[in-house]
Amino acid sequence: MTSRPLLRLKPREGRRARAGAPWMFSNEIEMSNVAKALPPGSLVSVAGDDGRPYGTGYFNLKSLISVRLFDGAQDDEIDVAFFAKRLKRALALREALYAEPYYRLVHAEGDGLPGLSIDRLGNTSVVQVTTAGMEALLEPMLEALDAAIAPANVILRADTPARALEGLPSYVRAAKGETPSRVGVLENGTRYFADPASGQKTGWYYDQRDNRAFMASLAKGKSVLDAYCYTGGFAIAAAGAGASEVSALDSSAPALALAEEAAAANGVERICNFVKADVFEDLERLAGAGEKFDIVIADPPPFVKARKDLEPGAKAYRKLARLAAGVTAPGGFLCLCSCSHNMPMERFVNECAIGIIRTDRRATLIRQAGAGPDHPVHPMLPETAYLKTLVFALD
Repeated sequence: MTSRPLLRLKPREGRRARAGAPWMFSNEIEMSNVAKALPPGSLVSVAGDDGRPYGTGYFNLKSLISVRLFDGAQDDEIDVAFFAKRLKRALALREALYAEPYYRLVHAEGDGLPGLSIDRLGNTSVVQVTTAGMEALLEPMLEALDAAIAPANVILRADTPARALEGLPSYVRAAKGETPSRVGVLENGTRYFADPASGQKTGWYYDQRDNRAFMASLAKGKSVLDAYCYTGGFAIAAAGAGASEVSALDSSAPALALAEEAAAANGVERICNFVKADVFEDLERLAGAGEKFDIVIADPPPFVKARKDLEPGAKAYRKLARLAAGVTAPGGFLCLCSCSHNMPMERFVNECAIGIIRTDRRATLIRQAGAGPDHPVHPMLPETAYLKTLVFALD
């Protein structure tokens, strides 16, 4: 056995952990003097009050999720070889799914690497570290990443709000190579551009890949409105699939500039109109002007960032559904999305349905989907199934 500190679950606590979940909460851990003295992110072994081993993880007294487990073996070394093994498995999965190096390579607990996400944008890899435990293991992780795929550029996007909850600073820097302000992304045969250094998250959202393809399959000969278009994901896919006209709204001028560049790169700039606007206000304006679109897509930023935001966030989703349905043509399609992991799917469906019904429209739900397969979900962590995408057919 390793000399790593051993933490124990309290009696009758850790029900989910006993079933195989890799998280242990602060109220489930016996907070001994040894535990209280551990620096944030310390590697630990965990056992039940009965001595049953639960494995290796890291511990942060400051976090509600006190322990995040890597593995079921208490004596595992978390070193370069460990990361190399995990990355090899993650890479094999993505290479089975995608022919080109544009995907999420690591999706935290879904790939057995809690607190770590890596997006691969060709020869640039964007690494997000959200926990003190993973921050402490950056060096061996980066060494293993370099051995696995040898990216020309590795950008550390250590600037997510979640880091503050772990007592970590915020920063963005190049761990290798440069920090380009613009890189190309290939997805479903469409060329896009992303800003990996200062764009949202890692600069691109691979999670909507399959949903973008589905909406594009409906777009031939149709008018399309893409609300919260960001860098043009849904909009340009629809235009490339033969949409008659595409209008796209977003509040970010830099994102819209990248969307316009992508439209030109795909030869669809003449049918795409990108507008800087507040989406709620512009949907109200379009409705007032009697504008209708055959397909309306609304993929907003998270309205429910924490559990305390559930009720106001639910009202915001309901309002968005109402406004978006109001500009959807009869016989059209409405796509509504939520990336808030604190918004349960059942509640999201209900709020969207209420919003649509308030426009006196009849709707049927024809598609209910989540993120693509490069965002694997840990089977014992429903929280990791954060993305919810609904497609309604409206009368």
